[in-house]
Amino acid sequence: MGLSAASSAASSAPFSANSVDTFFLSPGPILDVRSPGEYDQGHIPGAISFPLFSNGERAAIGTCYKQQGRDAAVELGLEQVGPKMAGFVRQAKQLALGGQVRLHCWRGGMRSSSMGWLLTTAGLEATVLEGGYKTFRRWVRSSLSQPQSICIVGGMTGTGKTLILDALQQLGEQVLNLEALANHRGSSYGSLGLPPQPSTEQFENLIAMAWRTFDPQCPLWVEAESAQVGRCRVPPEVFEQMERSPILEVQRTQAERVALLRQVYGEASPLELITATQRISRRLGTQRTQAAIQWIDQGKLEPAIKIILEYYDKAYGHDLGRRPVPRQSVDVAGLSPVAAAQRLMRQSQF
Repeated sequence: MGLSAASSAASSAPFSANSVDTFFLSPGPILDVRSPGEYDQGHIPGAISFPLFSNGERAAIGTCYKQQGRDAAVELGLEQVGPKMAGFVRQAKQLALGGQVRLHCWRGGMRSSSMGWLLTTAGLEATVLEGGYKTFRRWVRSSLSQPQSICIVGGMTGTGKTLILDALQQLGEQVLNLEALANHRGSSYGSLGLPPQPSTEQFENLIAMAWRTFDPQCPLWVEAESAQVGRCRVPPEVFEQMERSPILEVQRTQAERVALLRQVYGEASPLELITATQRISRRLGTQRTQAAIQWIDQGKLEPAIKIILEYYDKAYGHDLGRRPVPRQSVDVAGLSPVAAAQRLMRQSQF
């Protein structure tokens, strides 16, 4: 290879980021060149799905590799990619910021290096994540293991814990809102009116991206949760820290709690509410379940909520009793979320 040819090849080679942190600091949107199915299972938050192969194409290449070997699989891949190359370039140029993009595949192998070569040849600057999404997932586990100064916001169902977390964030405090990241309020009724939940893998990714921004020297406010929020499992690294952290237990009157729950779930259809009630019928008991459903059928949510709270209050008391950690009760009856947040901040010294 002559000097000019070598120089040309070098100039069209993508830059390789040897760490996730370096990759994050690099400019341009993140293009995830894995298949749509891989992306849906879990992806770097904010990354754009930019698949080199469709789900079917990827499956066919995998079958070809197993049955005929690597060379045949590479040839099949080239046949599938060839007609799409110009489209990839056009799409990437529309997405690029200042002519720069970031790329990754599963292991930082042929898919990302091939796409990186194509886009740099077409005049874009491409940064490829060394080790790909697999490296990012190792970074997630490492990030979540970093200790934080957690303060748990506890309280029975309907005490407005989520609203208080929102207020704490507005007041400049560090907040990890697990229910918002999981698209679930953590009860049988928790999915009503919310988008579909992410996979547990994606839930972990979202938490890790937030976790990296927190200052471990400052309090991190987290709502008391079980190990699972809907279908999403709280990462064990985070949950173990939550279990060891002090609790500020907010308290409101039952009337306030019923009114707040009526506001949250009042827009749900009777069928949705009845289905959610039936899911806890074994714990609620036959008579209380039937009574609650009758009230819902009549459009009278307040008495139904009071019945259902009997179960949730018992469950909360049982969970709280098993945690041998410092605990303070904080009466926020009659207070707005902001005023309640300010009271918690004043009492957060254990």
